[in-house]
Amino acid sequence: MPAFASRLLFALCLISSITGCKTVQVLANAQPGTTAEAARVAGRWADANGDIAAATTWSRKVAPGISPKEVEEAFASVAAEDNLRPVGELFLSRELAVRSGQQQKFLKIYSYCDPSTARAIVDFSPAMSAFLPCRIAVVEQDDGLWIYAMNMDVLLRLGRSMPPDLQQSVLRVRKTMLKMLDRGAAGEF
Repeated sequence: MPAFASRLLFALCLISSITGCKTVQVLANAQPGTTAEAARVAGRWADANGDIAAATTWSRKVAPGISPKEVEEAFASVAAEDNLRPVGELFLSRELAVRSGQQQKFLKIYSYCDPSTARAIVDFSPAMSAFLPCRIAVVEQDDGLWIYAMNMDVLLRLGRSMPPDLQQSVLRVRKTMLKMLDRGAAGEF
């Protein structure tokens, strides 16, 4: 059995075993591509030895020689181009260095928002407020800098069907987030 087919079967069995007959009703109200996305998430989850965060995020390795400042400038440039508002930063490594008195690996979280899309998605699903605003993390690891963000395909394809105008707004934010990841990783601003 091909890997994709086995992952799809695994995802469907997992969902069905957890939710029982309600799965059929949920799938009837789901976005197109739900089962394929569930299989991708299940496959990434298995490949990551059960790390659900690795299964539900996008990541990019930052090119060698690109500084955190250049990544940050790329984020700001894309946000300005696509009208995504920067709404906060949490410079964790600096805070940890102040608390410990020791140098820390770089770790900073950047938050961005499109207020009208945020309001519309919360009106559609109040629980989605827990995922707002969109966040991008720059994490220094032993092999260099990495960028992480929520995989918005999980929202778009594993959730129930959205009204077309809301889906278009979320797709626009998705496109911007991916552009931020790609240009940040390349240091392009």
